[in-house]
Amino acid sequence: MGVGELAMLLDRGEVLLLTGAGVSTDSGIPDYRGPDSVPRSPMTFQEFVATPEARQRYWARAFVGWSRMWIAEPNTTHRIVADLESAGRLTGLVTQNVDGLHSRAGHRDLVELHGAIDRVVCLDCHDLTPRPDLQDRLELLNPGWADREAVLAPDGDVIIEHTEDFTVAACERCDGRLKPDVVFFGESVPKPTVAHCFDLVDHAASLVVLGSSLHVMSGLRFVRAAAKRGIPVAIVNRGSTRGDPLATVRIDAGVAETLTATAQGSVGRTTA
Repeated sequence: MGVGELAMLLDRGEVLLLTGAGVSTDSGIPDYRGPDSVPRSPMTFQEFVATPEARQRYWARAFVGWSRMWIAEPNTTHRIVADLESAGRLTGLVTQNVDGLHSRAGHRDLVELHGAIDRVVCLDCHDLTPRPDLQDRLELLNPGWADREAVLAPDGDVIIEHTEDFTVAACERCDGRLKPDVVFFGESVPKPTVAHCFDLVDHAASLVVLGSSLHVMSGLRFVRAAAKRGIPVAIVNRGSTRGDPLATVRIDAGVAETLTATAQGSVGRTTA
């Protein structure tokens, strides 16, 4: 029943999609809050800016993580979503992911709510540079570091205990502090981005959430806005979400299998 209703929403068009980490797990990128996720506490923005040691610890891990995260390829979900855009079924796509896989799958009209890990921003002069350029500089400063054994984490870094001998690169323009162009925990999404997302909700016929627990308010607020407007809200995610009480269609299953099955019948445990 739930898959059939989701198929009707997608066929009807004017759909706003909101995606989370659950769409990228099939590409080998772990998520924070899925049923099999290992609990961890990512570095907050306040910690990052507080001390050079914190930034050293972050960049040592992120340097290794990038080389593993960036070999990930778009999966079935990313390709189906790009096809929906090409078919004119979407009014927009808002992703909470920073992995860039939607863009690499060919999606064009995309709001990266939490930024993108393939860009680097200077906190002091605000210069933006490509992440691969920084990776090359870090490789020269830390030869062999990327070959260390480590476990990939959801936000593009890895778990490494000892980072005291890692050399951090400074901004080439002002010698300032570099940070990936992503929204850290404890940091706010830029207000113009939030306003644009609310505008997308206002012009959509339905909101479909794919692979997000909606644990943080940055995504949940758009579900609340859609429900307040009275438009259908469909949520596809393994495990419960904070938006479940507002959903008109709720599918507890994997995203890729659900999208594939929209023309084939029900998948997993569904309610509506």
